[in-house]
Amino acid sequence: MVAIGRRNTLRVLQGAPQGLYLDGGELGEILLPRRYIGPGVAPGAEVEVFIYRDSEDRLVATTETPLAMVGECAVLEVIASDRQTGAFLKWGLSKDLLLPIREQSHEVHPGDRVVAFIFLDDLTGRIVASTRLHRHLHKSPPAFTEGQRVSLLIAEESEIGYTAVVENTHLGLLYFSDLGSPLDHGQRLDGYIRAIRSDGKIDLALDPTGRGRVPPLAQRIADALRASGGFLPFDDKSPPDVIRAEFAASKKAFKEAIGALYRERRISLEDGGIRLIEPK
Repeated sequence: MVAIGRRNTLRVLQGAPQGLYLDGGELGEILLPRRYIGPGVAPGAEVEVFIYRDSEDRLVATTETPLAMVGECAVLEVIASDRQTGAFLKWGLSKDLLLPIREQSHEVHPGDRVVAFIFLDDLTGRIVASTRLHRHLHKSPPAFTEGQRVSLLIAEESEIGYTAVVENTHLGLLYFSDLGSPLDHGQRLDGYIRAIRSDGKIDLALDPTGRGRVPPLAQRIADALRASGGFLPFDDKSPPDVIRAEFAASKKAFKEAIGALYRERRISLEDGGIRLIEPK
């Protein structure tokens, strides 16, 4: 079945002056405009295309790939807006994406970058965007497991932390108390499921949970020490953002790891850093 707002592999039916007509199944023939036709593509061939509606609401195909497809979230730039229709977002296609007034969580202006969910409007059949993420996510109980590694998209900041989109399907929370440094709106990063509450709300972390995170991090630190000649200018006084950039870990996890290395007598603590102790 051909999916509007997604990439599909369709068979070429016939040529026409304006391009090629593709077999859209129940949706009928779909035009692939001539400017998107590659060399050697002829009737009978199969092409991978993205399906959407043009400015006249006709289904068309393109070989271009948008920044996000239906069912996905992305950070998109506002390029135009008005108070009657809504805003238009740049999403990588020749036709801009509509962010209707009713789907705006707050007023937006040209130049703004917004975290938007892309969906197919049941009323119009058009692909549109929404910044009202709570309206479109959290529609089913989360199927994640505690400790699972997941992709995150930072959506907004609250009084206690950052709301993040988890795997394009749910919203979760990263608490300020668990972070060593600020995060950016629209930032993409990997995280972990810290807990799933009885009400379905998701608590997140940037590091693996539990003591199981310490041995792999300790080994990474030991490897980094060997690669640097045995000394690294990092210790428990190093800024959290420096630790995060260097070891992809929180300062808390870093301190636990160097503590483990110290107890095992694999490192010594010196002014301004740590030194590897190789076995004799």
